[in-house]
Amino acid sequence: MSIFTPTNQIRLTNVAVVRMKKGGKRFEIACYKNKVMSWRSGAEKDLDEVLQTNTVFINVSKGQVAKKEDLSKAFGTEDLTEICKQILAKGELQVSDKERQTQLEQMFRDIATIVAEKCVNPETKRPYTVSLIERAMKDIHYSVKANKSTKQQALEVIRQLKETMQIQRAHMRLRFILPAKEGKRLKEKLKPLLKVVESEDFDEQLEMVCLIDPGCFREIDELIRCETKGKGTLEVLSLKDVEEGDEKLE
Repeated sequence: MSIFTPTNQIRLTNVAVVRMKKGGKRFEIACYKNKVMSWRSGAEKDLDEVLQTNTVFINVSKGQVAKKEDLSKAFGTEDLTEICKQILAKGELQVSDKERQTQLEQMFRDIATIVAEKCVNPETKRPYTVSLIERAMKDIHYSVKANKSTKQQALEVIRQLKETMQIQRAHMRLRFILPAKEGKRLKEKLKPLLKVVESEDFDEQLEMVCLIDPGCFREIDELIRCETKGKGTLEVLSLKDVEEGDEKLE
Protein backbone atom coordinates (compact mmCIF):
# COMPACT_ATOMS: atom_id res chain seq x y z
CA MET A 1 0.00 0.00 0.00
CA SER A 2 1.45 3.33 -0.97
CA ILE A 3 0.89 6.60 0.94
CA PHE A 4 -0.09 9.42 -1.37
CA THR A 5 0.94 12.95 -0.42
CA PRO A 6 -0.63 15.64 -2.65
CA THR A 7 1.98 17.83 -4.32
CA ASN A 8 0.21 21.01 -3.17
CA GLN A 9 0.68 20.13 0.51
CA ILE A 10 3.55 21.40 2.67
CA ARG A 11 3.82 20.59 6.38
CA LEU A 12 5.33 23.15 8.75
CA THR A 13 5.83 23.14 12.53
CA ASN A 14 6.31 25.80 15.26
CA VAL A 15 4.71 28.38 13.04
CA ALA A 16 3.01 31.75 13.43
CA VAL A 17 0.27 32.23 10.83
CA VAL A 18 -0.69 35.60 9.32
CA ARG A 19 -4.09 35.46 7.62
CA MET A 20 -5.70 37.83 5.13
CA LYS A 21 -9.00 37.72 3.27
CA LYS A 22 -8.89 39.25 -0.20
CA GLY A 23 -11.08 38.86 -3.26
CA GLY A 24 -13.41 36.57 -1.31
CA LYS A 25 -10.62 34.07 -0.55
CA ARG A 26 -8.44 33.34 2.46
CA PHE A 27 -4.67 33.53 2.15
CA GLU A 28 -2.11 32.63 4.83
CA ILE A 29 1.66 32.82 5.22
CA ALA A 30 3.85 30.86 7.63
CA CYS A 31 6.18 32.96 9.78
CA TYR A 32 8.60 32.40 12.64
CA LYS A 33 7.16 33.20 16.06
CA ASN A 34 8.05 36.64 17.48
CA LYS A 35 9.29 37.83 14.07
CA VAL A 36 6.02 39.27 12.74
CA MET A 37 5.89 42.09 15.32
CA SER A 38 9.61 42.78 14.78
CA TRP A 39 8.96 43.19 11.04
CA ARG A 40 5.96 45.46 11.64
CA SER A 41 7.88 47.68 14.05
CA GLY A 42 10.80 47.97 11.62
CA ALA A 43 13.27 46.17 13.93
CA GLU A 44 13.59 43.25 11.50
CA LYS A 45 14.40 44.15 7.88
CA ASP A 46 15.27 40.72 6.43
CA LEU A 47 12.15 39.02 5.06
CA ASP A 48 13.89 35.61 5.12
CA GLU A 49 14.20 35.93 8.91
CA VAL A 50 10.42 36.38 9.15
CA LEU A 51 9.02 33.87 6.65
CA GLN A 52 9.44 30.10 7.07
CA THR A 53 8.77 29.87 3.33
CA ASN A 54 7.65 32.45 0.77
CA THR A 55 4.84 30.10 -0.25
CA VAL A 56 1.31 31.49 0.11
CA PHE A 57 -1.26 29.06 1.54
CA ILE A 58 -5.03 28.87 1.79
CA ASN A 59 -4.52 26.82 4.96
CA VAL A 60 -1.11 26.59 6.64
CA SER A 61 -2.08 23.94 9.19
CA LYS A 62 -3.31 21.58 6.42
CA GLY A 63 -0.41 22.53 4.15
CA GLN A 64 -2.73 23.62 1.32
CA VAL A 65 -0.98 25.96 -1.12
CA ALA A 66 -2.86 28.81 -2.85
CA LYS A 67 -3.31 28.55 -6.62
CA LYS A 68 -1.38 30.94 -8.87
CA GLU A 69 -4.53 32.16 -10.61
CA ASP A 70 -6.20 32.98 -7.26
CA LEU A 71 -3.14 34.96 -6.12
CA SER A 72 -2.93 36.84 -9.41
CA LYS A 73 -6.63 37.69 -9.30
CA ALA A 74 -6.58 38.87 -5.65
CA PHE A 75 -3.23 40.70 -5.56
CA GLY A 76 -2.72 41.70 -9.20
CA THR A 77 0.69 40.00 -9.25
CA GLU A 78 2.28 36.54 -9.08
CA ASP A 79 5.36 37.87 -7.26
CA LEU A 80 5.26 35.79 -4.07
CA THR A 81 7.65 38.08 -2.17
CA GLU A 82 5.44 41.10 -2.88
CA ILE A 83 2.29 39.17 -1.91
CA CYS A 84 3.91 37.98 1.34
CA LYS A 85 4.84 41.59 2.19
CA GLN A 86 1.22 42.67 1.65
CA ILE A 87 -0.11 39.89 3.87
CA LEU A 88 2.54 40.66 6.52
CA ALA A 89 1.58 44.34 6.55
CA LYS A 90 -2.21 44.03 6.52
CA GLY A 91 -3.00 40.47 7.62
CA GLU A 92 -4.12 39.29 11.03
CA LEU A 93 -1.63 37.38 13.17
CA GLN A 94 -3.22 34.15 14.46
CA VAL A 95 -2.17 33.49 18.06
CA SER A 96 -3.56 31.60 21.02
CA ASP A 97 -5.40 33.51 23.78
CA LYS A 98 -2.43 33.01 26.13
CA GLU A 99 0.07 34.26 23.53
CA ARG A 100 -2.14 37.25 22.72
CA GLN A 101 -2.38 38.17 26.40
CA THR A 102 1.41 37.93 26.86
CA GLN A 103 1.95 40.05 23.74
CA LEU A 104 -0.52 42.73 24.91
CA GLU A 105 1.09 42.86 28.39
CA GLN A 106 4.53 43.33 26.81
CA MET A 107 3.20 46.08 24.53
CA PHE A 108 1.56 47.78 27.55
CA ARG A 109 4.98 47.86 29.31
CA ASP A 110 6.72 49.08 26.13
CA ILE A 111 4.20 51.93 25.69
CA ALA A 112 4.62 52.99 29.33
CA THR A 113 8.43 52.95 28.88
CA ILE A 114 8.24 55.21 25.78
CA VAL A 115 5.92 57.65 27.60
CA ALA A 116 8.23 57.76 30.63
CA GLU A 117 11.26 58.40 28.39
CA LYS A 118 9.60 61.21 26.43
CA CYS A 119 7.64 63.05 29.15
CA VAL A 120 8.04 65.13 32.29
CA ASN A 121 5.92 66.86 34.89
CA PRO A 122 5.75 70.41 33.37
CA GLU A 123 5.90 72.05 36.81
CA THR A 124 8.97 70.25 38.17
CA LYS A 125 10.57 69.21 34.82
CA ARG A 126 11.17 65.79 36.36
CA PRO A 127 10.49 62.52 34.51
CA TYR A 128 7.90 60.01 35.69
CA THR A 129 8.83 56.40 36.47
CA VAL A 130 7.63 53.60 34.18
CA SER A 131 5.61 51.99 36.99
CA LEU A 132 3.85 55.29 37.69
CA ILE A 133 2.91 55.64 34.00
CA GLU A 134 1.67 52.02 33.97
CA ARG A 135 -0.55 52.82 36.97
CA ALA A 136 -1.88 55.95 35.28
CA MET A 137 -2.62 53.98 32.09
CA LYS A 138 -4.61 51.44 34.13
CA ASP A 139 -6.50 54.28 35.82
CA ILE A 140 -7.70 55.61 32.45
CA HIS A 141 -8.44 52.01 31.33
CA TYR A 142 -6.13 52.27 28.32
CA SER A 143 -6.66 49.33 25.98
CA VAL A 144 -3.63 48.23 23.92
CA LYS A 145 -4.21 47.74 20.18
CA ALA A 146 -2.18 44.81 18.87
CA ASN A 147 -2.15 46.09 15.27
CA LYS A 148 -0.78 49.57 16.05
CA SER A 149 2.86 50.37 16.81
CA THR A 150 3.88 51.12 20.40
CA LYS A 151 5.20 54.56 19.32
CA GLN A 152 1.84 55.56 17.83
CA GLN A 153 0.05 54.35 20.95
CA ALA A 154 2.49 56.16 23.25
CA LEU A 155 1.51 59.46 21.61
CA GLU A 156 -2.17 58.57 22.09
CA VAL A 157 -1.52 57.72 25.78
CA ILE A 158 0.20 61.10 26.31
CA ARG A 159 -2.85 62.87 24.87
CA GLN A 160 -5.22 60.93 27.15
CA LEU A 161 -3.06 61.29 30.29
CA LYS A 162 -2.99 65.08 29.87
CA GLU A 163 -6.66 65.08 30.86
CA THR A 164 -5.97 63.44 34.24
CA MET A 165 -2.42 64.42 35.27
CA GLN A 166 0.35 67.00 34.83
CA ILE A 167 2.31 65.60 31.90
CA GLN A 168 3.88 66.89 28.69
CA ARG A 169 6.55 65.97 26.17
CA ALA A 170 9.97 67.02 27.46
CA HIS A 171 11.23 70.02 25.50
CA MET A 172 14.23 69.84 23.16
CA ARG A 173 16.94 72.48 23.53
CA LEU A 174 18.16 73.90 20.22
CA ARG A 175 20.70 76.45 19.08
CA PHE A 176 20.32 78.06 15.69
CA ILE A 177 22.52 80.55 13.91
CA LEU A 178 20.95 82.60 11.12
CA PRO A 179 22.54 85.03 8.65
CA ALA A 180 21.86 88.67 9.63
CA LYS A 181 20.04 89.30 6.36
CA GLU A 182 17.32 86.71 7.05
CA GLY A 183 17.59 86.77 10.87
CA LYS A 184 14.92 89.30 11.80
CA ARG A 185 12.36 88.09 9.26
CA LEU A 186 12.93 84.43 10.08
CA LYS A 187 12.75 85.04 13.82
CA GLU A 188 9.14 86.23 13.45
CA LYS A 189 8.25 83.06 11.53
CA LEU A 190 9.94 80.86 14.14
CA LYS A 191 8.39 82.58 17.17
CA PRO A 192 5.09 80.62 17.22
CA LEU A 193 7.08 77.34 17.19
CA LEU A 194 9.30 78.22 20.18
CA LYS A 195 8.29 77.50 23.78
CA VAL A 196 11.06 79.40 25.58
CA VAL A 197 13.88 81.62 24.24
CA GLU A 198 16.79 81.16 26.68
CA SER A 199 19.28 83.46 24.98
CA GLU A 200 19.47 85.69 21.94
CA ASP A 201 22.52 87.37 20.45
CA PHE A 202 22.25 89.56 17.33
CA ASP A 203 25.61 90.79 16.08
CA GLU A 204 26.80 89.88 12.59
CA GLN A 205 24.33 87.00 12.75
CA LEU A 206 21.42 85.93 14.93
CA GLU A 207 22.22 83.22 17.46
CA MET A 208 19.41 81.83 19.62
CA VAL A 209 19.12 79.06 22.22
CA CYS A 210 15.55 77.93 22.81
CA LEU A 211 13.27 75.15 24.02
CA ILE A 212 10.75 73.60 21.64
CA ASP A 213 8.11 70.89 21.59
CA PRO A 214 9.75 67.86 19.82
CA GLY A 215 6.79 67.73 17.44
CA CYS A 216 7.86 71.09 15.94
CA PHE A 217 11.47 70.08 15.19
CA ARG A 218 10.91 69.04 11.56
CA GLU A 219 9.01 72.22 10.75
CA ILE A 220 11.73 74.42 12.30
CA ASP A 221 14.48 72.48 10.50
CA GLU A 222 12.73 72.83 7.10
CA LEU A 223 11.98 76.51 7.71
CA ILE A 224 15.63 77.35 8.48
CA ARG A 225 16.98 75.29 5.56
CA CYS A 226 14.55 76.72 2.99
CA GLU A 227 14.58 80.36 4.13
CA THR A 228 18.38 80.60 4.47
CA LYS A 229 19.10 78.35 1.46
CA GLY A 230 21.32 76.16 3.63
CA LYS A 231 23.31 79.03 5.19
CA GLY A 232 21.61 78.79 8.60
CA THR A 233 22.63 76.13 11.11
CA LEU A 234 20.52 74.19 13.59
CA GLU A 235 22.08 72.25 16.46
CA VAL A 236 20.32 69.98 18.97
CA LEU A 237 21.87 70.75 22.39
CA SER A 238 19.72 68.24 24.31
CA LEU A 239 16.85 65.96 23.36
CA LYS A 240 15.19 66.38 26.76
CA ASP A 241 15.17 69.36 29.11
CA VAL A 242 14.72 67.56 32.45
CA GLU A 243 15.71 67.94 36.09
CA GLU A 244 17.53 65.14 37.92
CA GLY A 245 15.51 62.61 39.92
CA ASP A 246 12.17 60.93 39.28
CA GLU A 247 8.77 62.46 39.84
CA LYS A 248 6.77 60.87 42.66
CA LEU A 249 3.01 60.84 43.09
CA GLU A 250 2.15 61.48 46.73
